[in-house]
Amino acid sequence: MADGLRLDTLEIRLGGRVMVALDAHVAPGEVLTVMGPSGSGKSTLLAAITGALDPAFALSGRILLDGEDVTALPTERRRIGILFQDELLFPHLSVGGNLAFGLPPSLRGRAARRARIERALQEIGLEGFARRDPATLSGGQKARVALMRTLLAEPRALLLDEPFSRLDAARRGQVRELVFARAKAQRLPVLLVTHDREDAAASGGAVIELDA
Repeated sequence: MADGLRLDTLEIRLGGRVMVALDAHVAPGEVLTVMGPSGSGKSTLLAAITGALDPAFALSGRILLDGEDVTALPTERRRIGILFQDELLFPHLSVGGNLAFGLPPSLRGRAARRARIERALQEIGLEGFARRDPATLSGGQKARVALMRTLLAEPRALLLDEPFSRLDAARRGQVRELVFARAKAQRLPVLLVTHDREDAAASGGAVIELDA
């Protein structure tokens, strides 16, 4: 079985109508971009992969991660990270508290966890931001914190649901480059859903177009 994310003859139906039909493999460190107009099933596809598909939909085929069939596993056991349009940072937690939420339970001890958070902030150019309120961050800074929180959870694959769409042009390129570089460094298969041709081109991977 190949490593990475494999969508093995995946088909999603609603009331007998096929919404999405995909057969694809995303190797570790590579990006597969899925494009299509609103209503073409992009969000439904992401829900299926994360295990959050509405019961109204019927799913056939298999979702494999590093050769393991995760199709029937609950969301929390799939270890699939996802970044959305909105950063979804917890407003009642500091930047450091948000990152701590992503740390795996296997990392024990307050000092070890704090050190990992400080190192994570250095890695995204936000050294010393641990006590900051997320509300005081710029859009690009929030996006970086959201990315690092997802990566700290040690996902086996990364899904991107239009995560760059709310950033201005200058920040968009920077954050996009950071996300792809980090995913490549951690050898994560990435599935990017976007309307934006520039995002697709920057990903450097294959592109699949869904019909309305």
